[in-house]
Amino acid sequence: MLDTIRNSLHACRPNWNQRDNPWTIYLTMPPSTSFIIPTPLLMLIAVTTMPFLLAAGESIPTTLDGPFKPLTRRFDPSLRRGSGDLPIDHPRLRKRNVSSDLPEQIALALSTPSSIWVSWVTGDAVVGKYVKPLDATLVSSEVWYGKEKGKYPLKKKGNATVYSQLYPFDGLLNYTSGIIHHVLIDGLEPETKYYYRCGDSSVPAMSDEISFETLPLPSKDSYPHRIAFVGDLGLTSNTTTTIDHLMDNDPSLVVIVGDLTYANQYRTTGGKGASCFSCSFPDAPIRETYQPRWDAWGRFMEPLTSKVPTMVIEGNHEIEPQASGVTFRSYSERFAVPASESGSNSNFYYSFDAGGVHFVMLGAYVDYNQTGAQYAWLKEDLSKVDRAVTPWLVATMHPPWYNSYSSHYQEFECMRQEMEELLYQHRVDIIFAGHVHAYERMNRIYNYTLDPCGAVYITIGDGGNIEKVDVDFADDPGKCPSPGDNVPEIGGSCPLNFTSAPAKDKFCWDRQPDWSAFRESSFGHGILEVMNSTYALWTWHRNQDVYKDDSYGDQIYIVRQPNLCISPATSRRRKRGIRLRK
Repeated sequence: MLDTIRNSLHACRPNWNQRDNPWTIYLTMPPSTSFIIPTPLLMLIAVTTMPFLLAAGESIPTTLDGPFKPLTRRFDPSLRRGSGDLPIDHPRLRKRNVSSDLPEQIALALSTPSSIWVSWVTGDAVVGKYVKPLDATLVSSEVWYGKEKGKYPLKKKGNATVYSQLYPFDGLLNYTSGIIHHVLIDGLEPETKYYYRCGDSSVPAMSDEISFETLPLPSKDSYPHRIAFVGDLGLTSNTTTTIDHLMDNDPSLVVIVGDLTYANQYRTTGGKGASCFSCSFPDAPIRETYQPRWDAWGRFMEPLTSKVPTMVIEGNHEIEPQASGVTFRSYSERFAVPASESGSNSNFYYSFDAGGVHFVMLGAYVDYNQTGAQYAWLKEDLSKVDRAVTPWLVATMHPPWYNSYSSHYQEFECMRQEMEELLYQHRVDIIFAGHVHAYERMNRIYNYTLDPCGAVYITIGDGGNIEKVDVDFADDPGKCPSPGDNVPEIGGSCPLNFTSAPAKDKFCWDRQPDWSAFRESSFGHGILEVMNSTYALWTWHRNQDVYKDDSYGDQIYIVRQPNLCISPATSRRRKRGIRLRK
């Protein structure tokens, strides 16, 4: 009967009626599943089911109700498709400290369940034809922290670095950064509030006191309060709405699925730069990126990132090639990620635990082939996951594998063909991506086939960037791209025609694909609330709903079925009696 209860909870609501028996609780359910649960049995299952008893009256659908008939909510013509970049002197982007020795752009990132990276910037960046890097050895990188306001019994030191972005071409500007600090603080207790200051005490130049709360330890019974997902942010007026809305939702962890600052757009489509880069700079073989936008973005995000651990993965706008061939320099130097902690030798892919959720962050702009280092690392990482400790397995990457918009359609089909089977074998539950500037949620799918054990793919690249919201669908008349239209900046192209009806032998469907459950062209962000080892509530919040109470664009319970969807890899380990990591 316990399985019947679990499968029916999303449709039921409690009725605290004691007219017949003071120890009996009645549940109002669909007629075919109505029954009475004695209180002792209810108490037995309360830990895993009570959230759904409370939320069930809202009639929130679950993935068990799927696959869903495809639904499209088209772009609202009363809204603007986008907004301009915030000017570099905007109050939220300006340097606010009276002294350049004081920390700014403060950010937190998870390392292990008991440690966190604290990062910040000091000193002044320099832009011009001739730039001289600051000396990072002349300053100290310190974090003081403790569990009481104003008391810091724990102190840690870290390292500091600078980087340069160089463009030796007429008319282009070189850049050298301020001093970027990274300090690892450890010995943290779970679900505990800590107070900290960072900086250099010898100057003295320590930040004001800031606080954060640690996440629960990995456990099937403990999860972060709310996990926010957002992508393709940039620094526009729409970005401010997205981040303000996200902060109002009070997340305990933030995941950004790539394309952070759009610094490489600021001198062309952004700001007041040239409308045509190649026209204005004909002798420049590469596009300049305006690095002060990185500093502006760090200041803009600090009210969030200094208090809530924020995990990032690289997108195509982070490539930023230099004349020397160096790429991803800003991303690599500015962000501390748990690469070595998770056995990765690259900041472009790594993993971490957040309570009972294991996250895998995948790199789409480095080698993802099955013969490469990333695939070998991923295979090893997934083999060590103990679903009894971290039941939920979530993957993120920048570009989506499943996408029905014209923009970036089938662009990363090569990556899907290389990696999807491995993720499916290990029963990854949810896969988040960005890149497409709109929202889309898929039915459970594997290899373009509806599959109850496939992952739920969600595109959340609608953070508000300068390139505007995507509104064209590949299945609209005249909107199907040609196979050569969407080619990734790094990696190959593997366009395919579908092999089964109703799109057999076609590159695009002529209607919304069956695997696309819901799509809408709007800016926004998403919140994942993991209730227990099998239920998680996913809510997509649109920017236009920011001033509306209890309003959202999409909401669904994502339900794991571990007894039905047994991982082949896990099954083999059980037969061999292999003990998983904890």
